[in-house]
Amino acid sequence: MKAKFLIIMLVLSQSLCFAQQDSQYTQYMYNTVNINPAYAGSREALSIFLLHRNQWVGLDGAPVTNAASIQTQVGDSNFGAGLSFLNDKIGPSNENAISADLAYHIQISNNYKLALGLKGTANLFNLDVNKLNIYDQNDPQFQNLSTKFSPNIGAGLFLYSENTYIGLSVPNFFETNHYNDNDIAITKERMHYYFIAGHVFEFNPNFKFKPALLTKLVQGAPLQVDVTANFLINEKFTIGAAYRWDAAVSGLVGFQVSNSIFIGYGYDMETTKLSNYNSGSHEIFLRFEIFNNNRISTPRFF
Repeated sequence: MKAKFLIIMLVLSQSLCFAQQDSQYTQYMYNTVNINPAYAGSREALSIFLLHRNQWVGLDGAPVTNAASIQTQVGDSNFGAGLSFLNDKIGPSNENAISADLAYHIQISNNYKLALGLKGTANLFNLDVNKLNIYDQNDPQFQNLSTKFSPNIGAGLFLYSENTYIGLSVPNFFETNHYNDNDIAITKERMHYYFIAGHVFEFNPNFKFKPALLTKLVQGAPLQVDVTANFLINEKFTIGAAYRWDAAVSGLVGFQVSNSIFIGYGYDMETTKLSNYNSGSHEIFLRFEIFNNNRISTPRFF
């Protein structure tokens, strides 16, 4: 039993320190604005997005993420704006973030636009020491810990057309130390570098295929690569699969209830030793959109 507990703690501590600093999403292709501010306004609609992710179900202290965002094109201008809310719970930590996004979209050819985006974030980080097993209760590093506020800024580029997109972004430029004491940080937020890409292949009006890619690079952690393949059937039903390199395989489904409402669900199954201690991860989302008068009636695939 002690050996199993040690393995779990080692795996969790590695994830807490590095891979899980930024929230992880299986259906990142629908939640792009959280990682790339240049996406704001690209759908040319008022778009509201809600997501809940329960990771590693059955494992105490596993990550639970709730995210919400609203974004829109600003009138008939080339600007897009967005507002995002994020709550991330991992073990004893509880993190809340509010982000404002501003993007400027430039028509660079008949088919393509290039968007430049900026993100400003207010972050509130709380560590519940009552959930920690502290060897020395008088350790000054664990005294008077309260909610810590830290601001941050980020930026992104997003090149897109009706059926293709490529994006580069760094959501947070500042590497923030939480609860820093004598140059020793209990937690440290590092910069994350994202690259995303996707393309829609239309085999016929009722059958489309969209491969997508996300890569995430952060110092001290292996390169994360997510590869996804989704199929859209009759402009209504989406089904697909994903692979996170050396981490998990996923199944995805979605349903376009109407032109305005899209719901989706994803399930991750771990391919690492961590699979022995949990029953997978669940992710569900809802997207609601109000289109302007110039939008085509068929919702876009991304």
